[in-house]
Amino acid sequence: MTPTNIHIIGAGVAGLTTALLLSRDSRYRVVVSAKHMPGDYDTEYASPWAGANYMPVSRNGTDASKWDEATWPLLEELAHNHPEAGVHFQGQQSMKRDQSLRAASTNKSSECEIYTRRKDAQSATAAWFADLLSLSPWFKDIVPNFRVLPKEDLTRDIEYATAFTSVCINTAIYLPWLLSQCVKNGVKFRRATFQHIREAVNATDAEHRANVIVNCTGLGAAVLGGVADETVVPARGQIVLVRNETGGRMLNFSGTDDGDDEACYIMGRALGGGTVIGGSYQKGNWNGQVDMDLANRILERAARAFPALTGGTREAKNFDIIRHGVGLRPVREGGARVELERLSDDGVWVVHNYGHGGAGYQSSYGCALAAVKLVDEITVLRARL
Repeated sequence: MTPTNIHIIGAGVAGLTTALLLSRDSRYRVVVSAKHMPGDYDTEYASPWAGANYMPVSRNGTDASKWDEATWPLLEELAHNHPEAGVHFQGQQSMKRDQSLRAASTNKSSECEIYTRRKDAQSATAAWFADLLSLSPWFKDIVPNFRVLPKEDLTRDIEYATAFTSVCINTAIYLPWLLSQCVKNGVKFRRATFQHIREAVNATDAEHRANVIVNCTGLGAAVLGGVADETVVPARGQIVLVRNETGGRMLNFSGTDDGDDEACYIMGRALGGGTVIGGSYQKGNWNGQVDMDLANRILERAARAFPALTGGTREAKNFDIIRHGVGLRPVREGGARVELERLSDDGVWVVHNYGHGGAGYQSSYGCALAAVKLVDEITVLRARL
């Protein structure tokens, strides 16, 4: 059978994960074209700026929750068996819990901890995190060691809290690792930009016309001709990467006192990747410049929430900053688009896989598996013609 020529546009986590899964099938010849590649740092290239982690914010019973559910086993397998990928568990190091956050507890390992404050109930951040903040979230039987933390262990401002074993992803390692696995499987990579999606039909090389285009353009889907999805908008995220260590803990709060679209989260990356401190969720904000006032608030919140980061001082000046970062999450109103579209009458199809917002990593394999299934359907159809 003649191989199906697949042209993937976009080399963020969605494009690379889809390319990796497709490259494992001998029926497919895969080329990835993108403006940005792993190693680049650009505001519109959201993947390098992500935390990144597994904290499902998807609504129960939606396609998004199914994609998140399908992704966890694969991230768990990477953390167990492929440490070179830069995916590691939160919860592997036992330590005394910080007294300022709740009473000491030495009989449980440090994990991903989610704190909910009553005062945040109507905030934009709490709405974004609604399912994550639940006392009985849909994913409680998916992740290991889910539990509700004892009320007596919480500080007065915390209404309730949960904990579970999760993973954090060092994007500076993981994205190049994905690319290297693709290359090992024969995937070709090239730099390119497109004004219209039809340009991707004949753009791979002189010999191989694309049979299927996989659109993983993220925020670019808003302006790409032939797609121009007006429901795709940025949700501006700002983070600070520091050298201070978390000791194996990953924390997330339901909101802040500094702004309705600001957040407080802390996560330590594997293999010397530093600690990511965030953040913000500013929908419709295209500003790619670092806001130093916001950066200072981010650091001050982290110092108060987790004093161990600053040696117990609670002073933001004691953070050892590596860099500041701004990324534009590609949010699609109504959820990510993973669907099939006939491009024209000449036999070319498009599989869309974009608009994942802040869930790009934690839904990456689930969305890629769904996209591969659509490519498989096209391949079967072509074989019958």
